[in-house]
This record gives sequence, C-alpha cells and structure tokens, in this order.
Amino acid sequence: MSRIHFIGGEKGGVGKSVVARLLAQYWIDKQTDWTGFDTDRSHGALLRHYAGFAQPVEISKIEDLDLLIEAATQKEQQILVDLAAQTEKDLHKWIDTSGVLELANELGIEVVFWHVMDDGKDSNDLLLKLLDHYGTNAKYVVVLNHGRGDNFSLFQKSASAQRAAELNVPVIELKPLHKPTMRNIDHLDKSFWAAGNVNGEGALGLVERHRVKVWIRSAYAEFEKLGF
Repeated sequence: MSRIHFIGGEKGGVGKSVVARLLAQYWIDKQTDWTGFDTDRSHGALLRHYAGFAQPVEISKIEDLDLLIEAATQKEQQILVDLAAQTEKDLHKWIDTSGVLELANELGIEVVFWHVMDDGKDSNDLLLKLLDHYGTNAKYVVVLNHGRGDNFSLFQKSASAQRAAELNVPVIELKPLHKPTMRNIDHLDKSFWAAGNVNGEGALGLVERHRVKVWIRSAYAEFEKLGF
C-alpha cells in the first residue's frame, strides 16, 4: 500500500521540517521507496538535503497537488509532503473539493496527517480542528516535539487528546536535540545523516556527532512503533 504523509501542524516553528527530514532519512536507512514534495519552494529542507528524492510543489495549485496521487499510483511507496506554515487551508480545499480521500480509498492509498506540536494551546486547538474535519476518513500521527516544548500536560488534559484517543491516533514523542548542536547543524546546512557521520573540516565535533546519532536513534524507535 502506498501512503501519503502530510507533515503538518499549521503553526510555524513547531518542527515540521525536522520531523520530515528525520522520516526521510529513516526511509533511506530502511531502504524504503519514497518520494518527497516540499511546499516551501524558496528554502525547503527536503529540497536542500534530499534533492534526489524531492521536488517542489505549489500548495495553492490544484494541478500540483494532483501529482501526489499520481506518484502514489506509480508504484508502492511512501509519499512525504513537508507542509510549510499556514498552508493547510489550501490543502484541505484540494482534498475536500476533489474528493481526494474517497479516491485514495478506491485506489488503496492511505492518507496520514502528521500533526507536529509544541506545548502551547494553539497546537491543541489546531489538532482538534483537524481531527474533527476528517474524523475516521483518514489516519493521523501526533508528534509531541520536546524540542519545542517541555511540558505537554495541557495536551494530555485536552479535548484534542480525548478525541485522538477515541480515534486510536498514535502519539509519539520527539526528544530534544541539544540546542547549540541543532544550531550548528543549521549553520553548516547539513542533513542529519551528514551531521552525525561526516567528520573533518566544517563538521561537528566528535561528541556532537555521537549526540546526533543518539537523537536519531531515539526518533527511529518512535517511528518503528507506527509500522510505516
């Protein structure tokens, strides 16, 4: 079965592209066929670090979004869509007006919405809105990004968590990477794989590289729980 994974959360700064990059590397390491689509056409993370796998897509163009379904029907593979902030309105419009979920079901394609969260109220409200919009017609993954918040008690007590439980939505947790290390990775503009494995001039230090590897392994362990 092909799956289309929308890595979203609607808010900026919650770590959507971090999750997308980790998932991309996870599939590469697992030798899983995948194709990426990056909605940030100016400096998208997938386009920078996985140019051989990813292509740009204009979220406001229905014809561009149609390519996601076309790619999913070409062969059995994972389709990874890194959603920029405030793009979900256009995405939902395409899905609703084109009957995408109905068509995907007919074609045997699974649609998965990944909701990446910080520990603020907005993330909870947006999750509930997403779950209420599609209900049982789609699959979901909730990602509690501890790199963007250290207290998710608000989520655990929220109506969005209750609704997620009713829909049997898996909730995974992304551990934080040491902030200076993440800043160094961004400054050097490296993929997470390169950050953890490449040494020499312009590379992270020995301990930093190992720290990145440990962090990646913890993320992979969470992905393994999902069975994708």
